[in-house]
Amino acid sequence: MLITLENEKVVVRAKSQGAELTSILLKEDNTEYLWQGNPKFWARHAPILFPIVGKLVDNTCCIDNKTYNMSQHGFARDMEFEVISQSDTEVVFVLNSSEETLRKYPYFFDLRVIYKVINNDIVITYIVKNTGSEDMYFSIGAHPAFNWPFGPDGIQDGYYLEFEQAETIGSRVLNEGVISNNVAPVLNNQNIIQLDTSLFKDDALILQGLNSNKVSIKTNSSRKSVTVDFNGFPYLGIWSKPEGAPFVCIEPWFGIADTESSTGNIKEKEGILRLNPGKEFSCEYKITVK
Repeated sequence: MLITLENEKVVVRAKSQGAELTSILLKEDNTEYLWQGNPKFWARHAPILFPIVGKLVDNTCCIDNKTYNMSQHGFARDMEFEVISQSDTEVVFVLNSSEETLRKYPYFFDLRVIYKVINNDIVITYIVKNTGSEDMYFSIGAHPAFNWPFGPDGIQDGYYLEFEQAETIGSRVLNEGVISNNVAPVLNNQNIIQLDTSLFKDDALILQGLNSNKVSIKTNSSRKSVTVDFNGFPYLGIWSKPEGAPFVCIEPWFGIADTESSTGNIKEKEGILRLNPGKEFSCEYKITVK
């Protein structure tokens, strides 16, 4: 099922498969900002990462002395969500635990994904409720991909990421999808990262401890921009295909991939969240297009 949200500024589309955004169109000039999923490069648009973010060592984790298999970024992105509420400017999707999910992940949950358009903003809210009788361990994150370049000219030169504050920070280096002990320098009292395909030769940038709450994709050739407000998220991933692709992902995360020294026990996993029975966890991020 494809859902369309619209106001005077934007048209936004999302599908029930994975509760995934598929389009962010700025009406004033018909610019499509969201990556359209060309399978030649990457067939997704903006998957939801749940109940893990990133990769597990050997794609397995241990929960209460039992081993479970789970592929990178978890299963929610590939499951059919139900639409439980819809208006012209807001939609609420829900995914509940089931026999299928319990085979991969032994917790009972209610996951809600809310999209709301306000002027030039798309506000995305995740609500996780523990509907079981024991503590629940999980991660959750976003993976929206944006067109790079914004227009059809195919020219990627002159694009950059602009943080709202100067940063001195490095990226935790991935080794075949798992986080190593190495850190690569990224910014030294700077707020600009020039976008270049070589930036992603070693996979995603993983940033932790940023001063900024926002980052924008901008270009020297126009005033167009996309801004992601990730206030409150402890990790930010930035990714494109290492071999080059016409998109870049800005990814707010609660949680990260396993480290090389991971024990495999989900309760000991770095960045993992614990939710008591009957309790809810919520977070939101915002995309602004201009």
